[in-house]
Amino acid sequence: MSRILYTMIIGPLLTSFTVKKYSERMDEVRVLADPAAVEVALDPMRASILEALAEPGSATTVAAAIGSTRQKVNYHLKALEAHGLVEPAETRAWGGISERFVRRSARRLVVAPGVLQHSAADPDEVADRLSAAYLIAVNARTVSEIGGIVDSAGSGARIPTLTVDTVIGFASADDRAAFAADLQAAVAALAAKYHHDEGRPHRLTVSSYPRPKEDSP
Repeated sequence: MSRILYTMIIGPLLTSFTVKKYSERMDEVRVLADPAAVEVALDPMRASILEALAEPGSATTVAAAIGSTRQKVNYHLKALEAHGLVEPAETRAWGGISERFVRRSARRLVVAPGVLQHSAADPDEVADRLSAAYLIAVNARTVSEIGGIVDSAGSGARIPTLTVDTVIGFASADDRAAFAADLQAAVAALAAKYHHDEGRPHRLTVSSYPRPKEDSP
């Protein structure tokens, strides 16, 4: 947190105001695992407030942006902050008056798969390991687990993760099958080389699916 003293000229008067800044780092993604927080975020009024808070704003500036009143926006901001969806950004004070600015707690909010049911899809319950259902279950588990790890570590913490994202064009189904066999063999060899029973376990998931066709411009 830092304090910065600004001086500005308003008409014939020389006025100073202080800005107290909080952390300038915003998380890129936050996974919402609390059903109450999801319910708050999906409220149309509060969703529009969150959209307006990509940059820090006060109840006054947000009200002007979405066409509402400062009192209504302030009421909803309190609910959003209570569920961790917005956070303090800075406080501007001048002449005995202070204005509090907040921002979204993350650039993007993602709903954890388990919120819609009592528990997320369990990959172990999907018999067909080559099915789309299994791929979805594995990736849903990834979202839930990583979201929980990030929340436990705290905002801004670096988590040791690795992601490979690319596109491969297969000439035929035979080529795709051969690639899958080669990839499985390579992963098995690397796992055998680097795995240690006493080491810290890391999940490794590899998935492939047909990329959706892009819409024509």
